[in-house]
Amino acid sequence: MSPELLTDMTWAVAMGVIGVVVFAFIGLASYTDETATVAPLTLLVVLLGVPPTGVFTFFIGAIVAKHITHAIPTTLLGIPGDTLAVPMLRDAQMLRELGVPHIALRKAISGGVLAAFISVPLSVLFAWLLSPFTEAIGAAAPWIFLAAALIIAYTSKGRLAAVFALIPFVLLVVGLQTFIGETIGTPLTISFFMGIAIGPLIADLFLSLSPAGREGLRRSKPRSFDLAPDNRTWKGRVPNPFKILDRRQVGYTTAAASVSSATFVFSPVAMTVLMGEAAGSRIKNGYHRLTTVMSVRNGTTESTYIAETLIPLIALGLPLSPMAAGPAAPLFNAPPVYTVDTETGATNNLHDLLSGGEFLFYGLLGVVLATVIAYPFAMTYAHKAAGFVMRRISHEAIIGSFAGLILVICLYEGGLLAVGVAVSVGLVGGLLNRMFNMHTGVQFMGFYVALLTVPQLLALVG
Repeated sequence: MSPELLTDMTWAVAMGVIGVVVFAFIGLASYTDETATVAPLTLLVVLLGVPPTGVFTFFIGAIVAKHITHAIPTTLLGIPGDTLAVPMLRDAQMLRELGVPHIALRKAISGGVLAAFISVPLSVLFAWLLSPFTEAIGAAAPWIFLAAALIIAYTSKGRLAAVFALIPFVLLVVGLQTFIGETIGTPLTISFFMGIAIGPLIADLFLSLSPAGREGLRRSKPRSFDLAPDNRTWKGRVPNPFKILDRRQVGYTTAAASVSSATFVFSPVAMTVLMGEAAGSRIKNGYHRLTTVMSVRNGTTESTYIAETLIPLIALGLPLSPMAAGPAAPLFNAPPVYTVDTETGATNNLHDLLSGGEFLFYGLLGVVLATVIAYPFAMTYAHKAAGFVMRRISHEAIIGSFAGLILVICLYEGGLLAVGVAVSVGLVGGLLNRMFNMHTGVQFMGFYVALLTVPQLLALVG
């Protein structure tokens, strides 16, 4: 083994373990949005100068671990661990009422582990199939971004409201970028990302300053939750997903992971719902249907996140998916380390720094680390961990720590002006999210439409 390879491996394992441990813990906290947590920490890792192999393994380990442990509050407490856990909430609640929440948990996280191992090689394969068309896709990127933004907006809960809300949001980004360019001479990117990521939080903070808004946020007493009992249903130190899931569940989860790995331009939430409904409609027995849907849906959360990161990253280097434009955005564009030239489409990011074989190897390494660390932890200590987090950990403190990190990153990029941009974009984006269900994935695509498509449109009409 050469010294360079040994160094890359050391960085990859070390950062992968850090990503798994950190996000296995974060996944225990309910309502922790992936974009607001994964993107800032990944960006911090990039800006600290971690080598590409370490950055990539950190990211893969983080998302896989988070989507293992986000099933704990979802199944045991009846509250979603994050955005992608919401589609599992109804089925998890029905299994809680049947008295088997521990079965729901173990089916869900076992499906996630299985799908993660399937999605990495399939995503690399699909990216390889797209590679011959890279130049054509790059030339058409402005229009692909526009089409993808419209599709993602229409498939969101907002439907036409989210589609039409793209117009003022894109104009806001164009106006702010023009103002920033004229004022400091350098466009901002990170501050826009961070503003979109914490938009709902900023919107709630502003609402709390309004008497009418404060009434809507006021709570008369602390929320209470019933923690389901703990029951161990497997033997040995390290669980085996193929023994937790039956053959039909393995088959449905494998099929869902394969399909969702190819449809990388669609909303992960929409794919999670669709794959669950497709599998559930084929099963008559109620109990088996619920447990199968849990494994399929949580498996889809893993496969969509991995595929929507790997395919555009390997094939194009451009963030042409909701995931790539959201939580995975720092892998594509994290100036001055990783960049995307919005005028020419030229890239200098992981697409240029890692080969297809390295994406496959280090992607699987991240999945293995998450499986070895987070999977046994969730299977064995889910009950104790959920109880500790709900009793001892302040969710407000977790959110506040990420808000502080985002503030530091914005100050690093452009000082107080960058903070103002993040707050402005976050306030508008947060209100659009709250009022029109225009989620952050739509807004991130709108940001790239503003940077890539709008100049092309102006050139055509001017």
